Amino acid sequence: MTITHDTFKIRKICDAAPPAIFGAFAFQDRKSRWYAASPGHEPLSYSFDFRPGGEEKLTARMLPGTPIAGRELCWTSTYAEIVDNARIVFFQTLDVDQARVSAAVVTVEISPLDDKSEVLLTHQAVYFEGADGPAMRRMGWDFLLDTMASELQPA
Repeated sequence: MTITHDTFKIRKICDAAPPAIFGAFAFQDRKSRWYAASPGHEPLSYSFDFRPGGEEKLTARMLPGTPIAGRELCWTSTYAEIVDNARIVFFQTLDVDQARVSAAVVTVEISPLDDKSEVLLTHQAVYFEGADGPAMRRMGWDFLLDTMASELQPA
């Protein structure tokens, strides 16, 4: 049995103040627009409890044109630490067709940068047999953060 460990960081500069960035993660109506309603999948169910110990869960079917079209994915996150307007840490598992393929610790750091914000996402994961692997996961998070940033109002 082969597993892969990987850590990657994605840094984005966003045209919004830290409270707007934090709100894009903290409020279900805002987060669902860029996370649950992503154009690559059809959401089947979505629940959201943003607090330390709270759980967020998205189950979706991948759409045609994606690398794993037709497969059912389930992302389950448990929030470990939340510092308003500054930091969010969560544990996340990913199941594909009900088989666990990865487990990760994800840290989102939000810092003011002049009239903008810097967002630093650090993703530390173990990938199990059948996983999409670090390159696909990085591509997914990069896309999600770009989508989130495009939904924000300028600072």
